[in-house]
Amino acid sequence: MLLECFATTARPPEIVPGRPQRGWMDRFVDRHPYRCLPLTMANTTGWEILCPVSFTAEWTGGNDTKDITFRPDRPHPDFHDLVKSHFSHGVITFHPGYLFRTEPGWDLLCGGPPNWVKDGVQPLQGLVETDWLPFPFTMNWIFTRPGKVRFEKGEPFCFFQLIPHRAMEEVQPVQRSFDSEPEYRAQYEAWGRQREAFNKKLNKRDPDAEREAWQRYYFRGELPEQTGPAPADHVNKRRLKTIRLGW
Repeated sequence: MLLECFATTARPPEIVPGRPQRGWMDRFVDRHPYRCLPLTMANTTGWEILCPVSFTAEWTGGNDTKDITFRPDRPHPDFHDLVKSHFSHGVITFHPGYLFRTEPGWDLLCGGPPNWVKDGVQPLQGLVETDWLPFPFTMNWIFTRPGKVRFEKGEPFCFFQLIPHRAMEEVQPVQRSFDSEPEYRAQYEAWGRQREAFNKKLNKRDPDAEREAWQRYYFRGELPEQTGPAPADHVNKRRLKTIRLGW
């Protein structure tokens, strides 16, 4: 499958596969949040568009476009096209610098990088039918209060991933009782027993549990107490392709 990225500017921002690192995760003792596989998988399941220059955005709290100002750390020839106050009401608008085209039946879900905590501003999310759209979209963030926010050079200002266009409409949510799935209940209960026993050992400062530090069933793709076969297609590290020059 191809994702075509047509540059709409002479110096488009860099696109890279999503990276697992987050500053707030690094600051934990032993970088504990990286043990949560769902977090790191979310961080890496998509591509980032990186800010080419560091700048400060400031919002007065007003509802006009002039109430947001932008100041780059140094002159940049494309800065006036990169970020603007277009929608007013405290919304920062980025122009990604690309027109994206996906294969038939695939959309782009675009927003801020997952688990990227940024004080004072919130990324907005959009789903774009990029399999036919002949013009680009914008990436928008909204101030949560008047003040200043920083975007650093190399910081992702947009994160996108491919989504099937119609597949979600075919999904039928169903509430089930464990009584109908005794084997599934047994697996759930085995997990509960193992988790409770491990946490008790940690609370008692059991040396083996402290050395283990965390249970790795999900990370390894294993079921507690071997209650069933291991998943055949478990993934614990995402390896997305880097962008390359086309023809």
